[in-house]
Amino acid sequence: MKVIVTCGPSFEPVDEVRRLTNFSTGELGALLAEQLAAAGHQVCCLKGSGATHAGPASGPRCHVRRFDTNDDLLALLREHSTAHDIGAVFHAAALCDFRVAAVRDEAGNACRSAKLASRDGALTIHLEPAAKVICELRRLFPSSLLVGWKYELSGSREEALASVRRQFTEARTDFCVLNGRAAGDGFTLCDKETVVMECATKAALCGELVRRLGQ
Repeated sequence: MKVIVTCGPSFEPVDEVRRLTNFSTGELGALLAEQLAAAGHQVCCLKGSGATHAGPASGPRCHVRRFDTNDDLLALLREHSTAHDIGAVFHAAALCDFRVAAVRDEAGNACRSAKLASRDGALTIHLEPAAKVICELRRLFPSSLLVGWKYELSGSREEALASVRRQFTEARTDFCVLNGRAAGDGFTLCDKETVVMECATKAALCGELVRRLGQ
C-alpha cells in the first residue's frame, strides 16, 4: 500500500534569519515510516526541515521529501493527492499554530528588514492563525485512512480526550493519537467511538499502527 507519513516541525519566518517553530524532533514519524517500509508498504515521508532525528533513510520503499512551512507541506500533500492511490496518511508532523502577520516598532510602523535589529528598540510581533493542514486532509484524500495526532499539555485527561473528539468532527480523521502531559504517560490511540489502546512507547505505537493498517 502507498502511504504518507508527515513528521517533524514546520516553521514560520519572523525575518530572514529568525523563525517560529517548536521542539519536535521528527523521531516518532521517522520510526513509523521505517516500520511501514519494513512491513512492505511504499512510504512517502514528508519531513520538516528542522527535524533533528536522522531517520528515516531513503530507500526502495521509503522516499523522503522536506518541507519548511505549513503551506509548503500543504503543497506537497496536494501534489500527492492527484495520484488517487494513497491508502493511508499518518499526520504526525508538529505544525505551527500561528504565523507572523506583521512586525511593528513602538510607533506602530511596519518593520520589513531582512534582519530585525535590536538597536531599533522594542518590537511587537502580530500573529495570525497558520494554515490548518489537518482540516484539508479528508478533502485531499477522501478514501484514505487518516490518522491524526493531538499533543496536549494543559488541563485534565478528559479535556484532552475532548480535543480528540473535536478533531474527529473537524478533520474527519479515522484514528487519533493522543499524548502530552495532560494525557498521561505514553500514547493513547483513539477511534471515533472509544480509546482503542494505550501504548507505552513510540515503538509500540508504531507497531500497532502498522498492524491495524494490515487488517
